[in-house]
Amino acid sequence: QVHLVESGGGLVQAGGSLRLSCAASGSIVRVNVMGWYRQAPGKQRELVAHITSGGSTNYADSVKGRFTISRDNAKSTVYLQMNSLKPEDTAVYYCNALTVTTLYWGQGTQVTVSS
Repeated sequence: QVHLVESGGGLVQAGGSLRLSCAASGSIVRVNVMGWYRQAPGKQRELVAHITSGGSTNYADSVKGRFTISRDNAKSTVYLQMNSLKPEDTAVYYCNALTVTTLYWGQGTQVTVSS
């Protein structure tokens, strides 16, 4: 079992920055990939970025060049640095963790970008 807790969401003006954190606990040695997804009202949940245990990253086209995902294995934490935020980035952001057998989700953190 892996337990994920997100933090760092909030309200920010367009052009501003936020840093999200996701702390993992439990059977973390089994986690291969950690990532961030987001879901805006009335829309499907979509991938924002993910990072493998080896440090390889992948980003959605909409956030490339603005968002950076990183991982601190010693702290079992993954971060999402979000710069140059836009109103369309407004969503609930969810952390997830993938093991060989199971995909775990955090409870989500709200990010609101005002214009």
